[in-house]
Amino acid sequence: MNTLFIGKNVLFLPEVESTNTYAINLLRNVNVVDGTIIYTNNQTQGKGQRGAVWTSEIGKNIMLSVILQPRFLDINKSFYLSKITALACYDVLTEILNPSQYDIKIKWPNDILVNKKKIGGVLIENNLSGSVIQHAVIGIGLNINQENFGDLESLATSIKLHKNIDFDTAEILESICSKLEKWYFKLKENKLDFIHSNYLSHLFGLNQIHHFIDNSGHSLNAKIINVEENGKLLVKNANNDFLSFDIKEVKMSI
Repeated sequence: MNTLFIGKNVLFLPEVESTNTYAINLLRNVNVVDGTIIYTNNQTQGKGQRGAVWTSEIGKNIMLSVILQPRFLDINKSFYLSKITALACYDVLTEILNPSQYDIKIKWPNDILVNKKKIGGVLIENNLSGSVIQHAVIGIGLNINQENFGDLESLATSIKLHKNIDFDTAEILESICSKLEKWYFKLKENKLDFIHSNYLSHLFGLNQIHHFIDNSGHSLNAKIINVEENGKLLVKNANNDFLSFDIKEVKMSI
């Protein structure tokens, strides 16, 4: 692995319920090396946001968790971990899929899209001590060689579906670790404005009106204005009122 620390310690599991769950349980019992990655060929109960399930064909995609120790990062700025992970995935994809030919976007809060279809997702779970993040478990799922998505065919895609060739998942895994490490060092250097501006430049639907549904089932059409430092989505409704929503408070349609 051509990195300084992310991916230097690797744990491969042929099958596991969830790499994130495994990582969290591991941290309860073992002093895990910073930058350790856990990956698998078969994740039987993959986790997504809002209790969703991440499904994947065996051996065809990337499912991994990265364990980091971002103790320099205040809990109020923890969403920057989501930003840098999404940016790392974006960088990986743009090396494979020419961004002049493919519309690659980051969809708030945790999806990666290609031509408005989901190709990847991020789920971060933090272990806190007061206002300090002791450990962050960064789960990444990226569709590589899967071609059949069943009922989700209209919503999901993969790299192979766009390039019509099989890809070496090990090479892409190493690329993810390398890109994530690059952005993580930017975070350690406190280059928050730089990270945020890059994140916004690739944000799906920025300055456009989109349809939202809140937890009560109420619909809302609003323009996406920003993603706040705490991770809340800032929108403006038809009355020009500014509203902000937490990750669990609202769903956005594509």
